[in-house]
Amino acid sequence: MLALRNPHDAYRRVEFDARIASARPDQLVALCYQELAMALGSAVRAHERGDNQRRSEGLTRALAALTALQLGIDSQAAAAAALQAFYSGLRRTVLSSVPHFDPARLLAAKKDVEDVAAALGSQVDRSILEGS
Repeated sequence: MLALRNPHDAYRRVEFDARIASARPDQLVALCYQELAMALGSAVRAHERGDNQRRSEGLTRALAALTALQLGIDSQAAAAAALQAFYSGLRRTVLSSVPHFDPARLLAAKKDVEDVAAALGSQVDRSILEGS
């Protein structure tokens, strides 16, 4: 299967799989956010180049990352409802870009993802420092 992809994609996938295999739960969430932001950016860049296949691949990767994030929500957590609403909104944005690609909306979504990832990252870092 890797032979069907270009070498960059194959190496990126192997590296991503290795990071997943050794990650803690909080690191998995960070990886999903990173993958989501990269996928959204990739789709926009592909659209700018007129590469419909790569654009579709980026949107598909974004949906896969969103699915992983949604499945990982702890329904007992205080932020569960807010995260579910955030992810659902992102999913609608990505899906609406399939028939009517809107780079500005995807870039705004990418920025939102990066902002939330940074906030969550600081919370994770703080809990590690406090020994929680």
